[in-house]
Amino acid sequence: MDRRTPLYNVQKAMGAKFTSFGGWELPVSYSDILKEHHAVRNAAGLFDVSHMGEILVTGENALAFVNNLVTNDILPSPYYKAIYSPMCYENGTVVDDILVYKISDTSLLLIVNASNTEKDYEWISSHSDGTVNVQNLSDQYVQLALQGPKAETILRSLLGDAELPGFFKFMEAELLGMKVLISRTGYTGEDGFEIYLKLTDEGADPECLWNGLLEAGKEEGIQPVGLGARDTLRLEAALPLYGHELSDTITPLEAGLDKFVKLVKDNFIGKEALSEQSGNLTRKLYGFVMEDRGIPRNGYEVLVNGQKTGYVTSGGPFPSLNQNGGLAIIENTGLKADDKIEILIRDRSCAARIVEIPFYGKKYKK
Repeated sequence: MDRRTPLYNVQKAMGAKFTSFGGWELPVSYSDILKEHHAVRNAAGLFDVSHMGEILVTGENALAFVNNLVTNDILPSPYYKAIYSPMCYENGTVVDDILVYKISDTSLLLIVNASNTEKDYEWISSHSDGTVNVQNLSDQYVQLALQGPKAETILRSLLGDAELPGFFKFMEAELLGMKVLISRTGYTGEDGFEIYLKLTDEGADPECLWNGLLEAGKEEGIQPVGLGARDTLRLEAALPLYGHELSDTITPLEAGLDKFVKLVKDNFIGKEALSEQSGNLTRKLYGFVMEDRGIPRNGYEVLVNGQKTGYVTSGGPFPSLNQNGGLAIIENTGLKADDKIEILIRDRSCAARIVEIPFYGKKYKK
């Protein structure tokens, strides 16, 4: 049976339609996916992302330990900085892509994907030499994401004169009478915040937090948003989804995440394999938009010059652009913007063309 977040009942009362995702029963939408998508682009949306995992690593050697697990370099980052990074196997493919919240040199909170939480916890724990403590605290947190151009206005209305964190930074604050951690990262292509409420803290009330944020954003046009719009939003922003653009068969270099792979670091798991692959890629991730009618989906084959040379990792409509398109891994690293490709949709070859990513913010005319 799928798990439910502490907000299931209040969401059900709001008319949410639920779906199974990563072992969780989560809202796919509350009203209409397109309406929720445009609310985030034009005003604000509130997501319940409590299914995400939280793993705390503490101890004298915590910083060096985590730095060895990830491809990015977290050593020079200041405290209260959030660092995005792939976490790789020895062969360079990806265990997960995570956020590292650097609280101090001896305390780091790792935000991991819901479907990977147990796997990540076991992977991280298996590399401990006993000098660090690894705790899976996922059941102790509710996580909400407030996203959109009005997100800052809404949050400021509740926090008063408190200074908000900058991009990819976080802070501790009191919100609606509750102690929370607020970060500013996002997964929609818009400005926005993540709000973490620890259920074991005195006075923690997830429903009060959820309802309070919706009430505060009422005049700004806030909408509760489900997984349907979350996916169209992240796809327009060309943000990777584990199991699609990243996986145990795809490396971060193939996924175009070179800037998060610091080969100059002394060492990290997967460095040797990624160093060998660097500069010698045989396939890479591309963005494309459809020129023929048809909606591309994960797994559809890609043809270049009539030859099958790759597959769609994520695809669908781009509501902000009134266009269909997606991302694809293609075994041809020399493709350029406007090069023609084809997507095999239900045994029909449909014309498409390569475009620069992200898609959102650009208008691609047929």
